[in-house]
Amino acid sequence: MSRTRNSWAFVLPLYVFCFLLCAARAASVEAGEDRLAADDLQPAVPLQIGGTGGVYFLAPPGELVVEIQKCDRNRSTRTTELRAILVGPDRRVLEEVTIPDAGEARGSGLGKPLAARLQTEVERKGVYGLNVTVSQDRYGDEIAWGFRTNCPHFLIETSRGHRDERRSEPIVLLSPQREGDVCFRPRAGAFEIEITGLPPEVESVSLFDGRDRLWGEIPVDAEGRASGRLSAEPSRDPAPWRLRLPSQQVVIQIDGVTRWESGDPFPGLPYWTPVASSWFPLQEFRWLLTPYQRNVHGEAGGEREIAFQVHNNGGDRIEVDLTLEFPDEPWPARLASERVAVAAGRTAAAVVHCRVPAEGEARTCHLRATPRSSPGFSTYATLTVTSAAAPADAPLATPITLLPYRHENEQFGYLPDYPVESQVYFDLENRPYVAAGSTLATKRDGRWTEIDLREAVDPPAGSARFRSLAVLSGKVAFDEDNNVYLLARADGRAVVLHSRDGGQSFSAWPIPGAGRSGAFDLEQFSGHNVPPGPPPILRYTLTTADPKLKWRRINDLELIVAEKGERGLSFAEPVLVSRKCIGLAAHSGIPSSVVSRAGKVHVAWAEATEPDEQVPGVPTFVVTYDTRSRSLGEPALVGYGAPPNDIHNSPSITMDSRGYLHVLAGTHGRPFQYARSLVPNDAGGGWTEAVALGEDLRQTYIGLVCDREDTLHAVFRMWRYGEEPFPASHHGTLAWQEKRAGRSWGDAKVLIVPPFSEYSVYYHRLTIDRAGRLFLSYDYWSTYWFYRTDHRGDRRALLTSPDGGQTWKLAGPRDFD
Repeated sequence: MSRTRNSWAFVLPLYVFCFLLCAARAASVEAGEDRLAADDLQPAVPLQIGGTGGVYFLAPPGELVVEIQKCDRNRSTRTTELRAILVGPDRRVLEEVTIPDAGEARGSGLGKPLAARLQTEVERKGVYGLNVTVSQDRYGDEIAWGFRTNCPHFLIETSRGHRDERRSEPIVLLSPQREGDVCFRPRAGAFEIEITGLPPEVESVSLFDGRDRLWGEIPVDAEGRASGRLSAEPSRDPAPWRLRLPSQQVVIQIDGVTRWESGDPFPGLPYWTPVASSWFPLQEFRWLLTPYQRNVHGEAGGEREIAFQVHNNGGDRIEVDLTLEFPDEPWPARLASERVAVAAGRTAAAVVHCRVPAEGEARTCHLRATPRSSPGFSTYATLTVTSAAAPADAPLATPITLLPYRHENEQFGYLPDYPVESQVYFDLENRPYVAAGSTLATKRDGRWTEIDLREAVDPPAGSARFRSLAVLSGKVAFDEDNNVYLLARADGRAVVLHSRDGGQSFSAWPIPGAGRSGAFDLEQFSGHNVPPGPPPILRYTLTTADPKLKWRRINDLELIVAEKGERGLSFAEPVLVSRKCIGLAAHSGIPSSVVSRAGKVHVAWAEATEPDEQVPGVPTFVVTYDTRSRSLGEPALVGYGAPPNDIHNSPSITMDSRGYLHVLAGTHGRPFQYARSLVPNDAGGGWTEAVALGEDLRQTYIGLVCDREDTLHAVFRMWRYGEEPFPASHHGTLAWQEKRAGRSWGDAKVLIVPPFSEYSVYYHRLTIDRAGRLFLSYDYWSTYWFYRTDHRGDRRALLTSPDGGQTWKLAGPRDFD
């Protein structure tokens, strides 16, 4: 049972300290199962950390204690509320505390320390975690935090919120009057250390190697900067190196530790510690056993086979011992194998066979993984099996509130037997298709099958089989003959994949325009559009990026149409639609840029404008191309999506049963703008005046479809400010809104509430089947790297609504019948 509480207190010293066990008492990782002593909190080693992130503990049995402290830096008027979550090896939330803003005046300097205590009884050894986030401060610039613990082995992971740039996680320390160490594992290749912000009295910084031998003194210049470059050393000892700092007022960047290049052994894992003896081999064994939890529901007495993943994150082959531990009486659960061998960088399955208990009962066991090469490192995952229907099988109350470390499986028993790597599309017989990577999955005769496109695709005549092939988009299109179409990249070239047999085999057709690359889109079913032949294709070729305006892009937009004959596909010359297209933002919403009917192709796009031009947003246009006359009509300006010159603001277009065109102008945190054509199947016959979908809606990333009753459905990311469950900050929700035929847009309704405040995105994709059911694929993505990278792979799930968005449930096997 998790406990949540608010707990804080004033701390008398001026500085926040990270209290650590002294090296003389720190046990070796290989020393065995020493028990934690709850009161063995050692004297303070000064440390104040800037940034967010957290700590991982390799904890033996006993009472684990973590005391966390915070100081506000009071450089702004932001409300900096620190949230700390302590989780177990199976990521069960054990305790959660909140340290509020101290309420001090802006400009008053480093504030008074506030503290909170988290503790739990460790029943079995494993990797525990402390997650630290701050309201209105996802980069941790406005606070300093620290901790003390009775656990001898821990690593700090400074992991801020994301930035739209190359990731780096500098180590920031904020105790100018105190010396200390930063210990890290260096890469074997050449690397550079860059240090800034040191006080003027510091003359040099000492660097010690993994055997604690002085490598050298790094001189500090008059501006408080120091740098040193080390050459490659393939046999470099993996033991942690140590920077000795005369002052802990510093910003440190280390290649391979706080910033990474291609080929680094542990990219994105910024681990460090102030005490070398606290180091343990978390990098090599990151994600050793996942998922951390698995909740399974089934019929009483039924047999289940549950697969966990054993991952080798290191550079050498490992063998991992597996055991089952029962917290209560043993029950019928066994391992398929008690040892697995895993090559470097690869993953192997750990399969548990079990029997579902009697009706209404639940049973739990823990799957332990221990590398034979490092038996002191050990952790576990938890399997719970319940003989009852899963909550995921029934409609869910919305909004669905995701909880930290508890998403669809943990909360609802969601365990799909279908692929969730991408969104689902349906052919004319309403059979589902999912395309991702080099695989196309579809359901036949009640079973999902996967087709390896690398084997299923025949290359163009006279060409060798492709060496590499992967889909360019998860969109799957169908024509009126139920032929299947995909966009892919084969041996570096964009191609259309075409199948006449339901996706069992494909031919590949290079898209014309050799030498032109960029983003592509193709027409997919959005409710009432079924092209007679190959779907129209759009190509976005970047020509200019504005260094002064981050989101301003200028692209050539081309329309590419093809015909289908007995010998395959033939393409007309690409048609230039615009030289000022802002581009395509398709990672979320995956908007529809093109629809067609009866020989008319309708393209929607937004344009960049001159930076000094006063416009309310990106101008959004629609144009009609006549495939019979091969003529392009005059573009129609249908609205503006605020703010201007923002590539996020891709529009989306669909059509209703009568052929009227419906467009939403994309926005970035503003209300979408809606317009409808006055003439069916023609962008040149006039448009209604654009109207906002509501007042003060903070919308981004359009997903848009039209159902059989001509109701429009939009799904998008929507910001909320100062509302529960994060009244001290803001958060991004996944929301839905409808417009019934002849009516105005209804109110936006939240479908998903995130487990953390600040920035989030859902990579959502809204599709519709031939019966009018909605399918919403999504994968919650937190801005916080510490949370996001703790989970290996994604968490994509699939919601469906059989009644036009009135009720939603997690899709199950029968939802594809």
